[in-house]
Amino acid sequence: MIKVITYGTFDLLHLGHIRLLERAKALGDHLTVGLSTDEFNEVKGKKAYHSYEDRKYLLESIKYVDEVIPENSWEQKQFDIDLKKINVFVMGDDWEGKFDDLAKYCKIIYLPRTEDVSTTKIKEDLKYGIY
Repeated sequence: MIKVITYGTFDLLHLGHIRLLERAKALGDHLTVGLSTDEFNEVKGKKAYHSYEDRKYLLESIKYVDEVIPENSWEQKQFDIDLKKINVFVMGDDWEGKFDDLAKYCKIIYLPRTEDVSTTKIKEDLKYGIY
């Protein structure tokens, strides 16, 4: 069995998120999603609109996602890879190069983002009434 993992906040779930999860799942048999907790988002200087529990519920409802685990720190990724016996680590290409040090534990793949779709863009569009 090939196990894949990805991480994110997954706030304001959108087409880009679903496509990332679909492509990540296509790389293996089991997809685990490390979901940033509200506390970890604070450390990162982010504030999610939806609570961790609501974001987890939404992710668990997506057919590509097999398991959702809490992400509590940057350092946790290596531990999760070992614990879950992960074969492939996947992130969007906006993170390219940031996790290359994990290549000694599993394969690293940076997937291209869906063009013109991002949580930041959605927030900006809503702020300025562009939709």
